Amino acid sequence: MLSTIATITTVLAGLIGAGVIVMGARALWAPQAAAGFGIPDTPTEDGTFRAWLAVKAVRDIAAGLLILVVLVGGTTHLLGWVVLAAAFIPVGDAVIVLRSNGPKAAAYGVHGVTAAVMLVIGALLLLA
Repeated sequence: MLSTIATITTVLAGLIGAGVIVMGARALWAPQAAAGFGIPDTPTEDGTFRAWLAVKAVRDIAAGLLILVVLVGGTTHLLGWVVLAAAFIPVGDAVIVLRSNGPKAAAYGVHGVTAAVMLVIGALLLLA
């Protein structure tokens, strides 16, 4: 049973890592996608905003790669800790959306749910 949980949660952690890489890459190649983050009136055509978005995109890609590196080269336990630590990213994103008077649906429904899923996956990896 624990081996099945470990396998499922490891696959889910890999999907999270890959998903974060895709989001970062998308922000680099299609900056207008940033409007879906939840911050109202996102100035996707502004050059300065695009520069900051590129910084965020590179960090997203690196965070996703870190999860994948630990998945491939580390232990299930270590992967659990990395996923738990990475869960602070969507928590921070939710706070940013709320502080920017963005939609609560994006803050809680996108970022909050992502954080919750990551917390569950991280905890299950630690228990596996």
